[in-house]
Amino acid sequence: MPGTRILIVDDHPLFRGALKQALATTLDSPEIIELGSLDELTEHLARDSAVDLVLLDLTMPGVKGLSGLLFIRTQYPEVPVVIVSASEDAGTIRGAIGFGALGFVPKSKPVDEIRAAVRTVLEGNIWVPPGVDLAAPSSQAAELVSRLSTLTPQQVRVLMMVGEGLLNKQIAYRLNVSEATIKAHVSAILQKLGVDSRTQAVIAINKIDSGDWQKIAS
Repeated sequence: MPGTRILIVDDHPLFRGALKQALATTLDSPEIIELGSLDELTEHLARDSAVDLVLLDLTMPGVKGLSGLLFIRTQYPEVPVVIVSASEDAGTIRGAIGFGALGFVPKSKPVDEIRAAVRTVLEGNIWVPPGVDLAAPSSQAAELVSRLSTLTPQQVRVLMMVGEGLLNKQIAYRLNVSEATIKAHVSAILQKLGVDSRTQAVIAINKIDSGDWQKIAS
């Protein structure tokens, strides 16, 4: 696969470097770029979204669980994403695939298995750890995933910040918009998720993040 372009997004430089080295020795002259945060990833994709694969960690500063994946999938749906995470929870893996990830690779896997997983995805297939059942989650969980997928990129970003406990005025400052704009976003988020309060919205996305599929309330 000559000329393959891969972005490794992880806030641990040692892991990024090790993964880059592992892939460089198994792929044919790949271009591998290391990024340390979701913001760095979005800035890179804004300049150039012509990449063959993004390897995305689930937990980085400002990112918790599947919310980062959801943000990238809504803003850049054409960009292939594989989750590379310390988590091995089957619910989280199903959630990642449900949000459009093409694979989920636990960091505990041997280097050869990680290489094989990346090759599998680059060849157009989905890769998850052997033995993980990708059977459909509960209908309530599936409905919530569907509702979350209707959020715009900006609404996803606002929801992520709400999940951090930020107030509307703090979110407005970070995004350089008016507080009225944030209030409108929050109202739209609540309507799309079918909940009555921002607390319920945070509870819902936290359960998705944790893979707690079976306890999602309707």
